Amino acid sequence: MKFNIPEEIINIIKKLQSANFEAYLVGGCVRDLLMNPPHKFMWGMNREPKDWDITTNAKPEEIQKLFPNNIYENKFGTVAVKTDSDDEQLKIIEITTFRLEGKYTDKRHPDEVKFAKTIEEDLSRRDFTINAIALKPNTQNLKPELVDPYNGQEDIKNKLIRSVGEPEKRFNEDALRLMRAIRFSVQLGWEIEKKTFAALKKEAGFIEMIAKERIRDEFIKIIMS
Repeated sequence: MKFNIPEEIINIIKKLQSANFEAYLVGGCVRDLLMNPPHKFMWGMNREPKDWDITTNAKPEEIQKLFPNNIYENKFGTVAVKTDSDDEQLKIIEITTFRLEGKYTDKRHPDEVKFAKTIEEDLSRRDFTINAIALKPNTQNLKPELVDPYNGQEDIKNKLIRSVGEPEKRFNEDALRLMRAIRFSVQLGWEIEKKTFAALKKEAGFIEMIAKERIRDEFIKIIMS
């Protein structure tokens, strides 16, 4: 498989790997790459990646040491690395340490974040299977590697929005996922998987716990789809 990945992203991953760290692309960019040529023939879709997110087993302080031109002002292990790119979407790239998340008392943010040891642990905390695929690009004359423990590629093929793990638990953790499920369904024109949809209806009341600004932002994204 070949993937069209910007040079700025490849260079960051190379630098992490050269320092003996693991580094993967994760989230929406991997999903969109799989829907984009030359892979479009598999799924019959076309979607350009917009946000390029990298995850690694390097700790935040190790990432900062490798990339001195950075911003780090959060408790979630995400370092924003500044690049010299002329592309606005590539001027700042977020690199996040593998992590696990604790309880979500406020139904939006984890009370506690712990660093994980493996990419599989990191993927287990994500919202939907289509966003729980990791890609290790070809940077050292090796074949690209896809890590897909929740069969996200199959759900892309079948055009399904499915929760990672138990749907009710996922929506209980972060109520915004209720709206994200609807948004992805509208944006992509896909169905929400049966158990995921049942949990969405059951837990719909949790939307009241989301900040009005976040609800507004999701509605705008849905309307613009």
